[in-house]
Amino acid sequence: MKHKIALGLLLMLAQGSWAQSTNSFRLKDCIDYGLQHFGTVRIAQYQVETANQQARQALGQYLPQISATGTATDNIKLQQSIIPAGVFGPEPQVFIIGQKYQINLTAQASQTIYDRSLLLGLKANKPNQQLAELNTRQTREDIIYNIASNYYQVFIAQQQIALLRDNLQRTQQVLNILKLQRDNGVIQPVDYTRTEVNYNSTQSQLTLAENDYNLALNRLRYQMGLPQDQDLVLSDSTLLTQLPVVEQTPFDAQSLVSFQQAATNLDLQRLQLERVRAGYIPTLSLTANYGTLNLGAQKLDQLFNKFVGFGSVGLRLSIPIFDGLQRDAQVKQQRLTVLTQEEQQRLNVAAYRLQFNNAQSQIQRAQTNVLNGDRNVKLAQEVYNVTTLQYKQGVKSLTDLVNADTSYRQAQSDYINSLINLYQARLDLEQSKGSLLNFYNQL
Repeated sequence: MKHKIALGLLLMLAQGSWAQSTNSFRLKDCIDYGLQHFGTVRIAQYQVETANQQARQALGQYLPQISATGTATDNIKLQQSIIPAGVFGPEPQVFIIGQKYQINLTAQASQTIYDRSLLLGLKANKPNQQLAELNTRQTREDIIYNIASNYYQVFIAQQQIALLRDNLQRTQQVLNILKLQRDNGVIQPVDYTRTEVNYNSTQSQLTLAENDYNLALNRLRYQMGLPQDQDLVLSDSTLLTQLPVVEQTPFDAQSLVSFQQAATNLDLQRLQLERVRAGYIPTLSLTANYGTLNLGAQKLDQLFNKFVGFGSVGLRLSIPIFDGLQRDAQVKQQRLTVLTQEEQQRLNVAAYRLQFNNAQSQIQRAQTNVLNGDRNVKLAQEVYNVTTLQYKQGVKSLTDLVNADTSYRQAQSDYINSLINLYQARLDLEQSKGSLLNFYNQL
């Protein structure tokens, strides 16, 4: 039966040989294409670059901060002040403060000497970048899983179409015999009509299968990042003859990218807790400034005359004393966030183990069903062939032939379904083990 299905597939592929030269894909080819062209790959790359820039930003906060300002002022109306009588004479004196035009240029610089919060921010750079890399790995695994799953669905749809066409051909042969028998009065017209109904039903199933195939093919194109109007021909002809062999491996939650992502996020939350606590610690920084000031001018042509410089250096010590218990509330909130994520991680590990155990059970059952399905197809085919021969010899009735044909079709359908279940169970098991990248590399 396997050889017959594979032959049907080869015939289908031969019909589309005009497109195979440029668009024939094995499973690994589809995944390779998707890893290069699907949009989430670029998004993951942007996230990695964002993490790198965030690291630069955190480092920049501990580097010297330098700025410069300049002002040019036209005092349209100068301020006046009064000196009381008796200071410079018996009468109060009025004098004007400042000059009409003034320029002030100043440069400021500061260098953090100690800030625990900034140091912890630098420490968070590594887990931030690790998280971006883990997100990239998660993206790659998702692409591998989605493409493989859709590839198997397209491939199985092809097998279903091939089987239905084979069924149509066999039913047509029976109809040809029944037509002669009906025309010769050997059988009743209703016997011919009943078989014709089976033929039409199979034709409808074929139309539906072809529609499902096109839908699955469109989904595969999307998961690959392949344009929908581009031809795609599957070329893996060994999926039926080389069924997956799965090695039994123990469960290890730490091999799962989702576990590693959660663990890295937990590390970041613990660092954030330390940063909030660091707000209680004094900070020390070095400050300096230098500038030049125009002493003033009454006319524009005097604007750049009589500049004098000024400057200073110093240490700035900032000591938090009381903030209305705001930081205490922030510390307690962040501690609760850490406890929540720790508890969630424990729940996740239990869920990962459940998924792994279920996947193992699924693939064991799927492997058994495939073996049974293969045997049933061979037995049903043998019964059908013998019944067909006996019917032609007049030993068996038409009812026996129809029953044998129905059993053969059902066995074929069950076998096809068991195949897709096996492929999907294999993917689910690889996903539950965190080994999808190894699965891809071994293709």
